[in-house]
Formats: sequence, structure tokens, C-alpha cells
Amino acid sequence: MIHPDFPLALAPMVGLSHVALRRLILDYLPDTPQTFWPTEMLNSRRLPYQDLGNTPETLRCDRDHNLVPQLLANEEEFIYMSVQKLKDWGAAAIDINMGCPVKKALRHNYGVSLMGDISYAAQITKWAKQASALPVSVKVRAGIESDSIFLKDFLQALEAAGASWITIHPRLAKEKRRGLADWKLVAKMKEHLGIPVIGNGDVQCFADIDKMFEIANCDAVMIGRSLNAKPWLLRQWLESKGKAAVSDMDYSNPEWQAKEYGRSMLKLLTYLQDYYGEALALRKFRFHIRTNHMWLAYGHQLIGLVNKHKSIKELTSDWLRFFEQPLRMYETTNLRY
Repeated sequence: MIHPDFPLALAPMVGLSHVALRRLILDYLPDTPQTFWPTEMLNSRRLPYQDLGNTPETLRCDRDHNLVPQLLANEEEFIYMSVQKLKDWGAAAIDINMGCPVKKALRHNYGVSLMGDISYAAQITKWAKQASALPVSVKVRAGIESDSIFLKDFLQALEAAGASWITIHPRLAKEKRRGLADWKLVAKMKEHLGIPVIGNGDVQCFADIDKMFEIANCDAVMIGRSLNAKPWLLRQWLESKGKAAVSDMDYSNPEWQAKEYGRSMLKLLTYLQDYYGEALALRKFRFHIRTNHMWLAYGHQLIGLVNKHKSIKELTSDWLRFFEQPLRMYETTNLRY
């Protein structure tokens, strides 16, 4: 699933990694980009009873391929039913979430709470492997406490249980999005594993991609909210490596980036309306802007702009007017997002 010519991936993000964002990023890419694509997190207790392909989290576009849905899971019965249903839906692999630090997930022993018990986490991985022939990956954090020996043992147990690759977001559970992701920890853990390792966390700009490859020594880089803000990042990297035809996009120009951000977010809004209808599209769009406006100078003004409108037509008019002024994008932001 990790292709040497395209070792980049969008991160699974609640409320963000849906069909509309995938479609937007794909618009920048060649016809058949060889990478995998996430869904939003899916709950294994609910999923068996849902109409996959019609729920907001499992909608797909014509260009969607190599979809790797991410599961919140901790029980054998529900893991089996969920994996079977996702296989029939067309999943290319299954990703088990062992990194989500939000209280709602922790209350039900999902996400990063699973990192407290090595044998239990390994068993969950084994259950997912036994449910089908699909590859199984696991996304983790640096752990609940700072203990590199425990983390090594934990990851090796996942590998022994059948994980095909592991994604590491090198922050502790309690840090959530605060502090700095420790890319060196990814490199340290990779030394002890025989399966591919993906690095995730704090990739804010184009330069960070190669920097993470160098420091983390990872097999692939997973990008979250900055790819929501700059959906051209994957194309930019491919062009820089000679893996895609050079376009006329002025990637290094912060003024061009700002204009392109404005254009791309309007396209995202159109796609959201296509799949979700106006009311839900507006709610989802507001969430996108809350999570990516900090890369745009004066982007905080967009929060009020998107919140005041009840129709896409009115919002679009004000949006276009806002982007008539000179604007620029930041490469990075100090805000913890």
C-alpha cells in the first residue's frame, strides 16, 4: 500500500477526511496517483448496521481508490462484522485507530487508551487480520507515558500480530496537538521494526515533507490539516521529485498560495454541496475553515464570514470579495491545530 513513487498520504481526520476533501486533493494530482486514502474514523459498533456508501463518512467519488477506512475498535465480534462489511464496500486495507486522544474515545476504551495494554492491542490487531485477507495497519501515538522501551515493545507486538504497517504520531496522549512532534522518535522506533513506518505530525509546509523523511527516516509521510489548507502539497512534492509533469502553479509565492487557497476552498464548498446538500455542506465548510484559516494572513476574519451566512450563494459572494484584496499565506503557524 505504500508506493515508493508516492510515499505520501492524507491523514484520517474526523470531520475533514471525507469524500469532498479527497476529491479536491485529487484534482491536483495525476490520473492514477499510487497512494492510499483514508476515511474519517468509523465506529465498529455502529458500522455493521449502517448502509455503507450512503453514510456521510463512507461516500465516495469516481476517482476514489485504495481507500483505507479507519476503525475505532476493541471487540472481536464487531471487528469481524465491520471488516467484512468494509471488504464488501471496497476497502483496500483496514486501519485501526490507537492514537485518538479525545475523551469520548477514551471513555469507551478506544483510540490511545489501547496503548495501555500491549497484549490487548496485539489481540485487536490479530482479530482484524483474521477477519479478512485485507492488510491491516495501526495508527498510534508516542504512548500514554514517555517510555520508549514500552513503545518499542508495543509496536513489535503489533507487528507480530500481523500489522502490515504502522503510522506513528510522535506526541503523548496528554499532549494532544500541543508541543512538538518528536520525529526522531519515529526513526528510533523504525530501527526495531521490519514493516514500513509512516511518520505523522507537524508537517505544515512543503519543506517539512523532506525534512520529516530525513529526520524520521520513515517510509512515508502522512499529512493532516496543512493538506486541508494547501491541497496542492502532494502535487508539489511529486513535481519536485520528477514524478509528475511540471505545472504552472507558483508554489513558492505566498500571494499565489493565498489566491489558490481561496479558489480551492470554494471548490471544496461546491463539492460539499454536491455530496451533503446545502445545510450540512455549510456546517462542514465552517469546520474546515476553523481548522485551516491560520495559514492565511488575516484568515481569522474568515471565521466571522462563514458563520454569518445561511446560504452558499451569499457566502460565495462575500468570499470572492474577501479574496480580491492582497493576501498571503504563511509557511507555518505557531497555533497548535
